Amino acid sequence: MQSATEDGAVSSTSLWAGRILSALPVLLFVFTGTFSLLKPAVAQQGFVHYGYLDGALLRIVIVELACAILYAIPRTSVLGAILLTGYLGGATATHVRVGEPFFLPIIVGIVVWLGIYLRDGRLRALIPLRSQV
Repeated sequence: MQSATEDGAVSSTSLWAGRILSALPVLLFVFTGTFSLLKPAVAQQGFVHYGYLDGALLRIVIVELACAILYAIPRTSVLGAILLTGYLGGATATHVRVGEPFFLPIIVGIVVWLGIYLRDGRLRALIPLRSQV
């Protein structure tokens, strides 16, 4: 008989906890992306502070929103999580470069992966946190 993690089954509690945790970064990225599109002057000041070129804002916002959308779709959520990890790695490096606290992008990355880990039995089977005895 196969265990729940081997056949991809996830308990209802884990599924809903994963959905809630996964919704948090999606909401964050949609909010910040929308803010950047609606208030480009304010967002552009932030980008100048971080040393980015003038034309980079729109491209970075498009990448951010595309990654969040891929993460929100169940069939592409693992790809979205991988891409968001890269995006958040760039955000972490940017904060380190300008001497600001860099823990927030790392925490968001942990929430991204914890959310998908709780709701996807295939990922649990791939990365078991405890041995199957």
